[in-house]
Amino acid sequence: MIMRLSPLLALTAVATLSLGTMACTETEQDRTAVEADAAGDNVEQATSEAGQELREGAAAAGEVLESGAMKAAQAVESGAGNLADRLEAEQAEAAAQGRPGAVDPVTDERQ
Repeated sequence: MIMRLSPLLALTAVATLSLGTMACTETEQDRTAVEADAAGDNVEQATSEAGQELREGAAAAGEVLESGAMKAAQAVESGAGNLADRLEAEQAEAAAQGRPGAVDPVTDERQ
């Protein structure tokens, strides 16, 4: 059975379907916009957390480098002190023996 719609009824049906389609599209667009905003917020939060972790990692790396440099300086200082003590003892012995060019560490005078 074929129904014949009046032009006004057909226009009303088309308008209703169009509004329904538009409303669905707007709803989908709104939902998509909300999801996009949420995804943007998630990306922003993740970026912020990653940035904080990078700052903390860089600070820790800086501390590791600084402590390594401190240990190296202490080793050089200790080694230099040991070397100075050894050289001082050798010069004291050489000065006591009267060897030419030796420096007496007590008087700082050359033989």
